[in-house]
Amino acid sequence: MTQRFVANYGSPIGNLEIISDQYCILACNFKEKETQSETIPQILKQALAQIKEYFSGKRKEFTLTLFPSGTEFQEKVWMKLLEIPFGSIISYSELASRIGNKAAVRAVGNANGQNPISIFIPCHRVIGKNGKLVGYGGGLDRKKWLLDFEKAQFSIMH
Repeated sequence: MTQRFVANYGSPIGNLEIISDQYCILACNFKEKETQSETIPQILKQALAQIKEYFSGKRKEFTLTLFPSGTEFQEKVWMKLLEIPFGSIISYSELASRIGNKAAVRAVGNANGQNPISIFIPCHRVIGKNGKLVGYGGGLDRKKWLLDFEKAQFSIMH
């Protein structure tokens, strides 16, 4: 089994636990309890630096090797999430269309909810067709905060 490493980042909306192996980011989720590996590989140091830059408004895209583990369908959805630009939002039905299956809205929503690498894979940028905020593993308050934060940063850039 591959060795895993854990680091934490105290974001403005709660503690993020970031997990990696030696080469890839495997997970990023909100966790109350902090655990930390004694050794931190370079990829995890890069992730901590990039997430800090993101929350300080200096980074709009992440340049990390990500390795989310899921079904083939989930991974297809997660890869499409990476194409949603900073400061933008799309609906679950639009995401289903982008993966080539308009009828898969519910399955896309489920896959989105199973995203193991939140923020780095921006599942928070997907909203309901009616414009409502629905479903976010970190809670709707955090989803709203992230969308408002990106919108504010985006308007500063333009």
